[in-house]
Amino acid sequence: MLRPLLTAACSLALLTACSVTGGGPEPAAGERVVTLVTHDSFAAKPETLEAFKNETGITIKTLAGGDAGELTNKLVLTKGNPIGDVAFGVDSTFASRAVEGGVFADYASPEADKGAQRYRIDSANLLHAVDVGDVCLNIDVAALAAVGEPRTYADLLDPKYKDMLVVEDPATSSPGLAFLLGTVAEFGESGWQDYWRGLKANGVKVVSGWEEAYGQDFSGSSGKGPRPIVVSYASSPSAEIGEDGVPRTKALLDTCYRQVEYAGVLNGTKHPEDARKVLDFLLSERFQADVPEQMYVYPSREGVALPEAWAKAAPLPGTSRTLPAERVDAGREQWVQQWRALVQG
Repeated sequence: MLRPLLTAACSLALLTACSVTGGGPEPAAGERVVTLVTHDSFAAKPETLEAFKNETGITIKTLAGGDAGELTNKLVLTKGNPIGDVAFGVDSTFASRAVEGGVFADYASPEADKGAQRYRIDSANLLHAVDVGDVCLNIDVAALAAVGEPRTYADLLDPKYKDMLVVEDPATSSPGLAFLLGTVAEFGESGWQDYWRGLKANGVKVVSGWEEAYGQDFSGSSGKGPRPIVVSYASSPSAEIGEDGVPRTKALLDTCYRQVEYAGVLNGTKHPEDARKVLDFLLSERFQADVPEQMYVYPSREGVALPEAWAKAAPLPGTSRTLPAERVDAGREQWVQQWRALVQG
């Protein structure tokens, strides 16, 4: 998942080992080390990781593996001889591929019943939900004051919103893919393509990724672009609060598609006991409390307080669209190809 307002400390094109704190010395000989394979946007407070090391004697070392799709592919290709001990960042759009590929070992974390089980997708205990990130349309409130705010997907077809929407390419962007899946969930197999034809006729702009869409084209962010409607996250308005304490942007909660990110112990790890402790840590109250401000997503654990700005500007949507993981796995490539023919062909 591509995080708003987060610069990945381990943003690498190829699998490259790095510290969870963005650098530092290699572990000493004989030190207990668990390698956490992640997507490029993993982040954690150094003091939280140091406290875990002091309590357990385990050093967590990350291995950045690209975005969620790249990460999943690498895990599947290396199953049985894993490149790490624990993996984090396989999301709900790719989870079925990892499960069917035999990537993860069965382990029931005692921390899972604190909330992660709400997002369980496999009958075994292969994947545990670590965080939730809802992809939604965001609007520049002031820029739309004269024409009125849209509320639903269908509202964007109104000619008064012509040339106002910017979206990310679902072939190259995680939020772009989530928005496409949201339209499939909303309009069905028989209707989503007509919807996109309507968006194209109404002047939708497509860019490669979130940074370009939100930072350059969207008028409600620091980029000060020309378009007041963008595909971003439900959490994004928490970073757009003005000096008067009022959010300058708003997430349209009727247009949200839920992404869940999972972690699991890798099948074949040489350190199974320590790997399980790391997975427990990712679900613990201490780590979960860091999730919103470090990775701009919602914690999976129940009862974890959100930052004050989130409570005001970015509450977790009560309901969001979803598709079954197996349906996404079966249809994803075809939908993206059809989207490309419709919108870019």
